Amino acid sequence: MNFLKGPKMAIVWTVLRIWLGIQWIEAGFHKITGGFDAGTFVQGAIAKAGGDHPAVQGWYAAFLEGFAVPNIEIFNILIPWGEFLVGLGLIIGAATIPALLAGAFMNLNFLMAGTVSVNPVLYTAAIILLFTGAAGYFYGVDRFAVPYVKNFFNKKKNLPNEMKPTVA
Repeated sequence: MNFLKGPKMAIVWTVLRIWLGIQWIEAGFHKITGGFDAGTFVQGAIAKAGGDHPAVQGWYAAFLEGFAVPNIEIFNILIPWGEFLVGLGLIIGAATIPALLAGAFMNLNFLMAGTVSVNPVLYTAAIILLFTGAAGYFYGVDRFAVPYVKNFFNKKKNLPNEMKPTVA
């Protein structure tokens, strides 16, 4: 299995990561420039919670009704900009793991809201890339940023007690 995480396979994962990023950035850009309103989507999801074989589970519809609907203005900002920033991070390979987690989380929520579309494909691609580890961002900003950040925090952790910052 280690061959899947090598530099040669990193080319495949980079292509998949950039493709996934393009999907997210396009979706976010169209929502940002097209006047996105999550209210219609959320109301449609709530409506899919009824009947003998609901597409949306009752507990999720209750979450949408109790939390999403009263805060729809926040979702109108978070969804388009979240999609756009996930796409940007994936394309350049910066904050790749958080971007993959955020993208998978959005896909999962869209699926739970009863929207199949491309969500299973995007979700699966994100999960595969998460399993590739560092090979997923070998050709990206994170290849250099992650070791720098780890080194920065390890230096602080290894300071003598008298030099560590204290919290009052």
